[in-house]
Amino acid sequence: MTLNGWVQIALFLALVVLATRPLGSYMARVFAREKTLLDPVLRPVERLIYRTTAVDETREMDWKEYAVAMLLFSAASMLLLYLLQRVQAVLPFNPQKLTGVMPQHLAWNTAASFTTNTNWQSYGGESTMTYFTQMAGLAYHNFVSAATGIALAIAFIRGVARRQMATIGNFWVDLVRATLWVLLPFCVVGALALVSQGVVQNLRPYDTVKIVEPQQVPHLGTDGKPTVDAAGKPVMDTVSEQVIAQGPVASQEIIKEWGTNGGGFFNANSAHPFENPTPLSNLIEMFSIFAIGSGLTYTLGKMTGSQRHGWAVWGAMAALFLVGVLVAYSAEASGNPLLHGAEQHASAMAPGGNMEGKEVRFGVANSALFATVTTDTSCGAVNSWHDSFTPLGGLVPLVNIMLSEVIFGGVGSGMYGMLIFVVLTVFIAGLMVGRTPEYLGKKIESYEVKMAMLFALIFPLIILIFAGISTIRPYGLAALGNNGPHGLSEILYAYTSAAGNNGSAFGGLSTNTPWYNTTLGLVMLLGRFWMKIPVLAIAGSLAKKKYVPASVGTFPVTTPLFSVLLIGVILILGALTFFPALSLGPILEHLLMNAGKAF
Repeated sequence: MTLNGWVQIALFLALVVLATRPLGSYMARVFAREKTLLDPVLRPVERLIYRTTAVDETREMDWKEYAVAMLLFSAASMLLLYLLQRVQAVLPFNPQKLTGVMPQHLAWNTAASFTTNTNWQSYGGESTMTYFTQMAGLAYHNFVSAATGIALAIAFIRGVARRQMATIGNFWVDLVRATLWVLLPFCVVGALALVSQGVVQNLRPYDTVKIVEPQQVPHLGTDGKPTVDAAGKPVMDTVSEQVIAQGPVASQEIIKEWGTNGGGFFNANSAHPFENPTPLSNLIEMFSIFAIGSGLTYTLGKMTGSQRHGWAVWGAMAALFLVGVLVAYSAEASGNPLLHGAEQHASAMAPGGNMEGKEVRFGVANSALFATVTTDTSCGAVNSWHDSFTPLGGLVPLVNIMLSEVIFGGVGSGMYGMLIFVVLTVFIAGLMVGRTPEYLGKKIESYEVKMAMLFALIFPLIILIFAGISTIRPYGLAALGNNGPHGLSEILYAYTSAAGNNGSAFGGLSTNTPWYNTTLGLVMLLGRFWMKIPVLAIAGSLAKKKYVPASVGTFPVTTPLFSVLLIGVILILGALTFFPALSLGPILEHLLMNAGKAF
């Protein structure tokens, strides 16, 4: 580890801190329907949308109606994207003349992925999707799936803030305002900033260029695997040209980060120089991933009238983030002990460390930071290959998702996930002092605790069941790139990423198969919508409750002690649930690596 690396990490966190208050205050005004500077431009657009769709913006919904509206909208959006993929060859903006029909299981997986804000990709974007599908299908879902998450977080916060009310807002209004006020303006500015750094934005066909030195590459058969001749020798092809993919990249790149969607226009994701060309573009993208999640903590404090509570939640998130980046950076900077005769130690002249799977323009520090940031949130963007991380370095992204991505979290999903843990923490604190637990003047009773535990149990249930089946069935094992504990990590990461709606891939697992496309798509839907129902149920229940003044027996939720207890509850629940699986995966691999064995 180097001083330069820590300075870059500190600079990133400082930018997040500086943006938290103004962005959080702005979002509180937006969802309270107070005036903002953008109203003269966006308010007429908002009214037009309501007139077109026959939405009454003054009418509010109870939690059940809110949930039904959210589910119906998501189902319709998913169906639209599925159909769009199946017929994209006959639609406009297809300069590459892509004619292949998207397989049903891949179209299903992609539709489920982008509808749930997961953006898991079992395909290479530049070789599979037309410009029309990228813009009208994927980019559209990047906006509305992110807006849906923000809407649910705001609905939950309203449930905490309101007193003796049956409603928690209007889903359609929250969706529109999140899209127009929170996502769109910042993405316009952000896209221009990325273009200034060299991120591509055009509608041109791909360019074909002559390469300086022709290369010999393995010939691939119809099954996509290298072929051999009668003597068993690999059949090689001579390549003298290279296709340079391009397209409307910047406009999709910024919303995939600002909306914590993930995915990528190119298969190499944010490691591709057309998506992420410079250290500054790398910083912009990482900042965009954390910005809304951090800002929502201030929104929580402002809407509930307890700003200190919002900062206490922020403090718990920041502490967990710093521990994660410390472990990841330390593990990657230490290098691989099995590589002998290679300089891996950091120095003033060279970053050192484990550079396998990393871009030299970012190095170890920014790769470890990006991996931590993208898995602290529900963002699947990556600028390095997690499969090439050391076992402990790869453990951090996996654990971050297993903690339900509440460390700043996705756009909305992290906030309402953290608030579930807040409810559980307050309940445990109440048991400690022998009183009915209270959260900001609301008594936490059996109903809220049952819904919170349902939320906490659904997540590991869907991960471990499907991962367990995949580790013992031929159709699961056939896609593995590695055996042993590393192979288990690949399978475990895939289902954890899907359930957490993260979308990043550990790598090494060929998931474009009927089994993985189908089951991962199902896990994405369960991880998104099955877990949202108890969240809205708690919000509806809290909104109806009377306000109870704080007393000497009330556990304060505005102190560092509360932040420490909150961190403890998050870690204990995660450790108790996933430690057995982790001990057979990355932890065992780390011990075997130090004993001289690799996978």
